[in-house]
Amino acid sequence: MEEAVRLAVTAAKSSGACRVRELRLRLGALNGAAPEALRFAFDVVCRGTIANDATLAIQSVPAAYWCATCRREFVRDDLLNECPRCHDSSGELLRGRELEITSVEID
Repeated sequence: MEEAVRLAVTAAKSSGACRVRELRLRLGALNGAAPEALRFAFDVVCRGTIANDATLAIQSVPAAYWCATCRREFVRDDLLNECPRCHDSSGELLRGRELEITSVEID
């Protein structure tokens, strides 16, 4: 979270802004980062910066796999990569490990 806030503050300053209003993240279900922990860290890291009163918006991204047998994508909320149609367990992970900044709102 420290690096995300640093990037947001740097982008805001380079644009001539005096404040970061909101930081938006995409968080994959399999990333391992807990949204509550990210929110807590965000509040701590923002103190004393131009992001002091900023809000953190988190968009959850479910785990999505590709089944080579069915040639279809399927979504799971866990690490089980078994296809719900054919029960093949060799699904390739397409999405779900993201932790990325999608946008920064500044003033």
